[in-house]
Amino acid sequence: MKLVVFGANSPTGHLATAMAVAEGHTVTAITRRPADFPFYDRGVQVADADLMDADAVDWVMWGHDAVISVTGAPPSRRPGTVYSQGVYNIIKAMVHHGLRRLVCVSHAGLDAVDEPRRARLRRGAALLTGRRAAHQDVRRMESVVQESGLDWTLVRPGRLVSRSGVTDYRIATHAAPRPVTSRADLAHALVREATARDHVRETVYVTTGHLLAAS
Repeated sequence: MKLVVFGANSPTGHLATAMAVAEGHTVTAITRRPADFPFYDRGVQVADADLMDADAVDWVMWGHDAVISVTGAPPSRRPGTVYSQGVYNIIKAMVHHGLRRLVCVSHAGLDAVDEPRRARLRRGAALLTGRRAAHQDVRRMESVVQESGLDWTLVRPGRLVSRSGVTDYRIATHAAPRPVTSRADLAHALVREATARDHVRETVYVTTGHLLAAS
């Protein structure tokens, strides 16, 4: 398959690109810093495109089969639209070029916001203002994806950690308690979902089992 990876210069984006190429797919890796992209392979084309630039996003979409979005934004006290406006631009370009399959990473901490306020306080998990603003935009992003009419999958990881190698991680439609997810497992799940279409129009959770047990 021909895949587009937005957020390819993130740690998870690097891994997803490498795994997709290892499986024989070709990848257009989207980053605003092409010179810093560390992955060189004939199966990878690196493209400079700002997610907030609808024309640039449209330009890189032609000729592909599926899209993986691993985009993110640093916490800010001001309300942002990087997640929601960015995925809107992706979806608009996909519709224009006839693409159907979208796999999109949601926020690792979003489920903590879903808990009742008393439960959060009992766990000492009061959220900072910046995180709250980011979560609000991620919620808008999820709504945009769910209402797109595309063959989407939203992927919610747990607390992200770096571990080498892919484990026998779990993909489920409900969250585990205190979930932990290795970036390698998340990247593998993203490529798997984009190419195998196991959870179309579902929100799924990726959990690294042995890390969950040790947390």
